[in-house]
Amino acid sequence: MRKPVTFTRNRKEGRTAFLFVLPLVTVIVLFIVIPVLGTFWTGLFRDVTYLPTKFAYFSNYRRLLTDSDFWRSFRFTMLFVATAIPLEMALGMVFALILNERLRMRNALRATVLIPWAVPTIVAARTWELIYNYGYGLANYLIALLGLSDAPVNWLGSPVGAFFALILADVWKTTPFVAIILLAGLQTIPEEIYEQARVDGTNFLQRFFKITLPMLKPVIAVALIFRSIDTIRILDLIYVVTDGGPGGSTTSLSLYGYKYFNEGDFGYGSAIAVVVFVIAFLLSVSYLKVGGFGRAME
Repeated sequence: MRKPVTFTRNRKEGRTAFLFVLPLVTVIVLFIVIPVLGTFWTGLFRDVTYLPTKFAYFSNYRRLLTDSDFWRSFRFTMLFVATAIPLEMALGMVFALILNERLRMRNALRATVLIPWAVPTIVAARTWELIYNYGYGLANYLIALLGLSDAPVNWLGSPVGAFFALILADVWKTTPFVAIILLAGLQTIPEEIYEQARVDGTNFLQRFFKITLPMLKPVIAVALIFRSIDTIRILDLIYVVTDGGPGGSTTSLSLYGYKYFNEGDFGYGSAIAVVVFVIAFLLSVSYLKVGGFGRAME
């Protein structure tokens, strides 16, 4: 009976491997671990510009539990994530499937799809703010042109209207990013698998749910991680379009924390930033488990 093949690693190989990963570990420690620990440490202080700095233990975190504005921002952020990401994933999958087909000018179409993602977020946010403008926005111009309303619509004047206005802007901006990631995953699936499935008489939906989705699971998990982290810490789009209004109804956790930093309350702002990090971390871990990365590394 053949003996199992075993691999031995000497000290020289171990040192070589360590030197290869050392730059990556250094970057992670300097730009991720230390800032995260520093933010958590700052959150333990009463660190306000106009007061003496004082170690306050977990008072900032306890304050979060009774802060109604914090919980309103938390609910908005979670609802925003739960609404925007499924739309982006669904539309991104549709675009990826279309762009994966043998179409004329396929490369030009792929480049065109990326345009919204390539536009800087501040520029895109300002554009959408102008589109929703009550007095001279494009949205109200189209409403009047089509005869759907005699009076202008105050798109950003109500919590529901402002929420869906932000959803539309975010989906327009980031769906191309999801599409490109999924397209890269689609191109790794061997065409022979689909050809065999066609020979077996399967239709498009059967191939999609039996072949495409299972084989795209790790790629979908990566797209979810990127989009969840970005959506949870969303700030610039909301800051430009609504500034958290009306009445604070569209204030995200990042925008809420930013306002405290801007007012000089670094301790409480840091506590809010830690909450944002914890939420993003927990979601990322859950996506990694769903994507099967843990089993792949065992």
